[in-house]
Amino acid sequence: MILYINSGYPATDTSCVKAFDALKRSIGLRVDDILAAPKGKLTEIMTLGGIFPEQRAARLKEIAALVKHTFGGDLRNVLKKSLPEAKKVLKQFPTIGNPSADKILLFTKTAPVAAIPSNCVHVLPRLGFGEEQKNYAASYRSAQEAMRTQLPEECGALLRAYLLIKQHGQELCKSSRPRCEHCPVSSDCIYFK
Repeated sequence: MILYINSGYPATDTSCVKAFDALKRSIGLRVDDILAAPKGKLTEIMTLGGIFPEQRAARLKEIAALVKHTFGGDLRNVLKKSLPEAKKVLKQFPTIGNPSADKILLFTKTAPVAAIPSNCVHVLPRLGFGEEQKNYAASYRSAQEAMRTQLPEECGALLRAYLLIKQHGQELCKSSRPRCEHCPVSSDCIYFK
């Protein structure tokens, strides 16, 4: 997931999938495969994922080196640590902040974390769950806490919520120019009112 997130920029599903799949086919996803790959080949593959391919290719090398030299080539043991420790380790990797660390922990079913898609944090406060704050981190925490109080602390329910929020935020409740006229929950939406 760390390689996937770093494969595209802007990091959309489309851009990440294109470059990640090409990386998997052409180079491989093992640490040693990435470290042995010529930087030019990695850069060429990363062009499929959007802008700044050289920077993303360098990040892949950085990720592989960190996994190999700091974590003995395997992150599975890291994910077995306490939740704060696991998040701290994940955030050592390029572009991995709280939302991505939470997503990794949830999608690997390591912990039932109330993860929210990083580009859809605005969805929950608009629907009255949490409050939009002056900064992104505070808005994320508020939405995350609201989600935590509404759902059971189990990976299945939290994964479904993550995917629904993502779909709703990308298709209808866009951060700018939301499509409220097509929204099935606009009658409950604070933003719409």
